[in-house]
Amino acid sequence: MSCGEPHEMECSEVLDHLYEFLDHEMPDSDCTKFETHFGECNPCLEKYGLEQAVKKLVKRCCGSDDVPTDLRSKVMGRIELIRSGQAVPDHDVTVDSPVAADNPAPG
Repeated sequence: MSCGEPHEMECSEVLDHLYEFLDHEMPDSDCTKFETHFGECNPCLEKYGLEQAVKKLVKRCCGSDDVPTDLRSKVMGRIELIRSGQAVPDHDVTVDSPVAADNPAPG
């Protein structure tokens, strides 16, 4: 995605770190670069607006649900696997879920 114009930050870099920006998980200097990019690049601004709306919707619909304490580390681990090009399992085999306990693997 790009508007075809040169920018200080590449569109791919902005989109790769969009949720860090949305979650205020980056230094102010980087936030300023993102804001400048959004002012120059309509496709990235639209993607930012869409992701911001989805984030608000999820918060409104699921904001009161308890989140497992290890969820963030699992999600970040999966993201790192994807970014490094490694295979990612379809499900987390290390989690003991009630469904797995009720339906043991054949064998």
